[in-house]
Amino acid sequence: METGINPDLIAALVTVLGLVGGTAAAYLLVRRARAARRRQIEAAGEPRLATPANGALKVLPEDDADGDAAAPETPAGERPDARILPFPAPAAQPAMPQDKPVADLPPARVKDGAALAPGLARTRSGWVARLGQIFAGRKEIDPALVDEIEKVLLTADIGVRTSQKLLEEIRSSLGRNELKDPAAIWAFLRARSTELLTVGGPPFDLGLTRPLVLLVIGVNGSGKTTTIGKLAAQFKAAGKTVLLAAGDTFRAAATEQLEVWGSRVGAPVVRGKEGADPSSVLFDAVKRGKAENFDVVIADTAGRLHTKTDLMDELQKVRRVIGKAHEGAPHETWLVIDSTSGQNAIAQAQIFTQAMAVSGIVLTKLDGTAKGGVILGIVDELRLPVRYIGVGERVEDLRQFDAEEFAQALFQNDA
Repeated sequence: METGINPDLIAALVTVLGLVGGTAAAYLLVRRARAARRRQIEAAGEPRLATPANGALKVLPEDDADGDAAAPETPAGERPDARILPFPAPAAQPAMPQDKPVADLPPARVKDGAALAPGLARTRSGWVARLGQIFAGRKEIDPALVDEIEKVLLTADIGVRTSQKLLEEIRSSLGRNELKDPAAIWAFLRARSTELLTVGGPPFDLGLTRPLVLLVIGVNGSGKTTTIGKLAAQFKAAGKTVLLAAGDTFRAAATEQLEVWGSRVGAPVVRGKEGADPSSVLFDAVKRGKAENFDVVIADTAGRLHTKTDLMDELQKVRRVIGKAHEGAPHETWLVIDSTSGQNAIAQAQIFTQAMAVSGIVLTKLDGTAKGGVILGIVDELRLPVRYIGVGERVEDLRQFDAEEFAQALFQNDA
């Protein structure tokens, strides 16, 4: 039997010796690094902290004039004092920019018919001016002039029903002294118009729920998309977060126009593919509005009135689907009407209100027509409040409607 040293034992010994040697070398390197660091600290002349036996730190004396620190004696069995190089004082950090404060809701506007009058100049230069010509130079109004007043009112796009109502009240009031002069007639027309245009109902409340879903409907060309863009700009200026929904998927230009407005005012737009189901697009938009906690979701819709049966069916479906995405939605449904369409606007309003629960009217392009009196007929016929009127191209020219202010601007004594 052959005897000798076990190879496995030799391998184990070599491994142990290697570990011991490596540890010793590492220890020597650490000690050398510490010594070099201590010399660097002492050469820098920094104050040092002493660690007494109880573990509390104390500041050692500053270096003397020669740059040598007085080394305290170290009692036997205690660790030598360690010198610690203090961290430099942190540099002053620039102040972080603060978020801009959220704008408060704009204060209520002062009622000022004169400020609104320029936007109604064409209407005033039409049938209102013709009334003024009838009254011009007269100190009293006699019954013979009623026929002339009737002709003007019937051609003013106010609508037959509303015109007849005003005429009957004028006839029944002619015997009163207060209606014998033109100034009294103007005051009467202002007062009655204000009454006709004042429709009861809850005011528009942006804070009603979150998100508030505003559905905008109307025929193509009425100004729906532009109205939505201006509303978004005004709501954003009031500190609200706004999400736009491109529900008019059958007219590519509508989606592109809405995206331009969204980019301009800083409101994201939810869109679908051209020809997509509008209900699915608006459903996704309302869901996103809830998930991301938007204040307002404004939804655009198609307006192909020449296929009114299909359009009304589609709008009813949109309403049902939106209600599934957010309980109670849409919370507002506004019908946008082009005032230049005159009495056709009344017919349009009747069609839409038969199919949809319209909660308000937006009358656009009042500055470009002499047919602004249609607003009296629409409100009188349908008993719906006017929420906004458009009297110009600027964002601020989409104005919250005020019946008294409107009547003041329309029937001024110098008309």
